[in-house]
Amino acid sequence: MSKQISIVVPLFNEEESLPHLIDWIKKVLDTKYSYEVLLVDDGSKDQSWKIIEGLIAENSVVRGIKFQRNYGKSAALQKGFESCKGDVVVTMDADLQDSPEEIPELYEMIIHQDFDLVSGWKKKRHDPLSKTIPTKLYNWAARRITGIYLHDFNCGLKAYKRAVVKSIELYGDMHRYVPALAKYAGFTKIGEKVVQHQARKFGVTKFGLNRFLNGPLDLITVAFMGKFGKKPMHFFGALGSLMFLIGFSLIFYLGIDKLFIHQNAKLLADRSEFYIALISMVIGVQFFMTGFISELIGRNSSSRNVYLIEKEIGDGSH
Repeated sequence: MSKQISIVVPLFNEEESLPHLIDWIKKVLDTKYSYEVLLVDDGSKDQSWKIIEGLIAENSVVRGIKFQRNYGKSAALQKGFESCKGDVVVTMDADLQDSPEEIPELYEMIIHQDFDLVSGWKKKRHDPLSKTIPTKLYNWAARRITGIYLHDFNCGLKAYKRAVVKSIELYGDMHRYVPALAKYAGFTKIGEKVVQHQARKFGVTKFGLNRFLNGPLDLITVAFMGKFGKKPMHFFGALGSLMFLIGFSLIFYLGIDKLFIHQNAKLLADRSEFYIALISMVIGVQFFMTGFISELIGRNSSSRNVYLIEKEIGDGSH
């Protein structure tokens, strides 16, 4: 049965926060909305799943999905998106830094202002500089590459029309750039809302060096896939053709020069320009073949979002 709101909460080792989060959500939404809460346990090593089982036994609105191992936040969100039933889908972190008090207004912005997606903006943050400075750099780069002018791409608190989450595919670490994926899928009405940011009460942050290193690579991937994901030959073929044409033109010029202008000049094989031209032609062919192979793979690839689910419980009725 369809709900007004689905709240998708990816989590990893958040045993202390979960009871407080569910109590907070119920306090805000009970009696006002039909909703469900999907807690997606991304292979936690603590007692998170045991806590989830207890919460489901006590609350009919809660559903649980447990990964057999840790796949990452994008995988958890993707599985939540596949399973949710709400007209509006809200994502939030489990660490109590995102406030459920924001959910009603996010819902209203989607339903009554007809936004496809509304992203939270943690204007006043309670994070260390080691987290806020990289975040500012990511947001600056993301705005310029994607053309979406949001202040906070990486805010976990977002709201979507159901059609949006059913139309995009998350993998790797693409959860940081859902607005860009939505835009490339044709959902262009993207809004932003200033949201409260709470200091972490339990546990430790999951922000690490790998996120700092992988972020720019993911951004490049999102931008490339948005423009050329369905037509890689348009990128690699054009670049390869250009490189080959440059090399061939240089070879042709050297040949004319040797045959008709400087006949007594040194052999072509002794000229550095000849090897530059040859390398350019070889690289051009390689780019062209890369585009051709990418087209073959893209047309015959199976889904990459296959995850081992250990348990799935709860029906989310409310």
